[in-house]
Amino acid sequence: MKRPILIHPDPRLKKVVPAVDDLSDELRTFADDMLETMYDAPGIGLAAPQVGVMSRLIVLDCVKEEEAEPRPLVMFNPEVLKASEELSVYEEGCLSIPDQYADVERPAQVRVGWLDRDGNPQEEEFEGLWAVCVQHEIDHLNGKLFIDYLKPMKRQMITRKMQKLKREKARG
Repeated sequence: MKRPILIHPDPRLKKVVPAVDDLSDELRTFADDMLETMYDAPGIGLAAPQVGVMSRLIVLDCVKEEEAEPRPLVMFNPEVLKASEELSVYEEGCLSIPDQYADVERPAQVRVGWLDRDGNPQEEEFEGLWAVCVQHEIDHLNGKLFIDYLKPMKRQMITRKMQKLKREKARG
């Protein structure tokens, strides 16, 4: 089931969300809903707070090539265990901040630990777009948006555009 995606500014997007204690069938079904929502948007990552659920859950799939096999990842309680000193800059966007993009500097490689949908601990090294995406989504769980990395003027400009978009949507 597709879920509506919250648009910035929304107070739920600025909250640090609690860890998932118990992997229920309900949460696994919700993870499937998140993947469906992300693919439909279309996006490469989505965090539970972006659909109004305050749980430490992210989904991502950074496979972009048409003929390549999708690689959907569901991560409960993801955390960066190690980050490279080497940095990279990627132009980032966000489903909660539609049609706005900006360069963000982040560690080029990260090792991430998480629980999979069956509650098994997983660990993997990510680089390139995968590293950017997983860090961006984990930021969402900590109440941080990619625009928080920008200079105040640019951040305010984007926030005003989003407020205008929300007003226009509310008018129908």
